[in-house]
Amino acid sequence: MFNLYINERRIEDVTMLDLRGRIRITGRARGLHHSIHNLIEEGKTRILLNLSQVTHIDSSGLDELVASCVTVRNQGGEIKLLHLTEQMREVITTANLSALFDIYNNEYDAIAGFNRKVLRAVKPLSSLSNDDDAVTASSSTRNNGQASTTVI
Repeated sequence: MFNLYINERRIEDVTMLDLRGRIRITGRARGLHHSIHNLIEEGKTRILLNLSQVTHIDSSGLDELVASCVTVRNQGGEIKLLHLTEQMREVITTANLSALFDIYNNEYDAIAGFNRKVLRAVKPLSSLSNDDDAVTASSSTRNNGQASTTVI
């Protein structure tokens, strides 16, 4: 199998791309690049890539995944990965990209992952606290494509 085949489907407000074949920048694999950019143009920025049937990814294909992730995030969205094969998991780990992508083994958990709250520590403004060790928690929630942030 030399080509990449892409099946698009919707689950709630998440677009799932079921990929089968080889992710390479040459040939039909450019379809992944075009598919993701078309989704962004349509305002569909919650994207789940099902990689269970991906047999190979080259460095150019990996570069495209990273670039697509950055582009989607700049539009307020996310790309998550589902069902990585052992080879895909090894490539992602070797390239130190595990922190860039949320990776799931279960479709239900991946869909739910788009709606969960994310807490992160942010450095306090000096005008808010005289205590150098103080930390402020920030909570972000994504709901129906809208992002909201609450500072506690």
